Amino acid sequence: MTKEVDVVVIGAGPAGSVASSKLIKEGLKVLVLEKMQFPRFVIGESLLPHSMDYLDELGLLPAVEALKFQVKTGACFYHDGERCDFLFENQFSEGWSYTFQVKRADFDHALIKEAEKQGAEVEFQAEVTDVKTSAAKQVVTYRDKNGDIHEVHCRFVMDASGYGRVLPQMFNLEVPVATPPRGAVFAHLDDTRRTPEDGRNIFVHAFNDNTAWIWSIPFSDGTASVGIVGNKEFVEECYADGGKLFKQKVAEFPGLNGRYDGVEFMFEPRLIVNYAVSVKQVYGEGYVLCGNSTEFLDPIFSSGVTLAISSGYKAAALVAKQLHGEQVDWENDYSVVLKKGIDVFRTYVLAWYEGTLGDIFFSEKVDDLIRQQICSVLAGYVWDETNPFVKKHSTLVNAVAHIVKM
Repeated sequence: MTKEVDVVVIGAGPAGSVASSKLIKEGLKVLVLEKMQFPRFVIGESLLPHSMDYLDELGLLPAVEALKFQVKTGACFYHDGERCDFLFENQFSEGWSYTFQVKRADFDHALIKEAEKQGAEVEFQAEVTDVKTSAAKQVVTYRDKNGDIHEVHCRFVMDASGYGRVLPQMFNLEVPVATPPRGAVFAHLDDTRRTPEDGRNIFVHAFNDNTAWIWSIPFSDGTASVGIVGNKEFVEECYADGGKLFKQKVAEFPGLNGRYDGVEFMFEPRLIVNYAVSVKQVYGEGYVLCGNSTEFLDPIFSSGVTLAISSGYKAAALVAKQLHGEQVDWENDYSVVLKKGIDVFRTYVLAWYEGTLGDIFFSEKVDDLIRQQICSVLAGYVWDETNPFVKKHSTLVNAVAHIVKM
């Protein structure tokens, strides 16, 4: 028998969970198809405060809070012996003063289980093999965990498949990005040596003439996610020989003060490369992309989950509006809006690797108001155009960087 629902959501990560929750609240029947079995490991563990707005509105936050993740109050940047802290309580935008550092296996699982409790039907180990779209009806074909093939008829398809990028690959939507190929090598480590201050914030330290950086993300169970990001050749060198160079740098890195010297690795270093990708378009007849299916920039400002959650919410709100018979301008109400937020983050990512953002962070010439406005960007409030460093992001970042160098 052919199954019929209002919306098929491909992927059960944060974008898919939030989209499903929003659609259910709008009275729609939702089927989530997830290729993996949850819980499953995925990198990208440091949230931004703006994501809390959506989780709270949709009633997903209590399920997250129940897991007692490590509270994150800001971000610490370190360079050449200098330290610069941004605390979210000091940001310019009206928003949350904290968020969480999460193990994504637990976080993602909690979100999709809560969406399921709210009424979404979720099928794990379901691989989408074909999607046919039209103005009135969409047909999704998938293979279940037993290898059986099923066909679902729906009114709309949302691709929240993340790195799986189901529709971008199926519909030939992928395009290369202008940034050089980068990658990351990472592991989870024992972090019982950390101080209480170390536990509150993500630690970021640029090196190799700002072409590479190291992260440390503390978890509430006394472990931490530690990784190095850099150009493809460098991270592959760090990963070689069982992660020999990675382990050496983690043990000796300035600013970490021997915190990870000789500690236990929860798993051996892993490698991911060439993760930055974009698409020609984020919507089409009968479908829309959200989360990392649209574009993934770089992990430097932990923007991935926030963009996934916000795009999942924004797309689902428009899908519901259209399915309830209202007119939707997908270009201006979604594509343009989403691009604005991504472009703000892109400005800061490029400025980070150029070194100009570091010049601003560590300059005594930068006043408190500018720091507060930049802090709001780091908190994920990249659609708040009352903030000059959002509204005029590219010109202001370059102008301030020029001034501090004078």
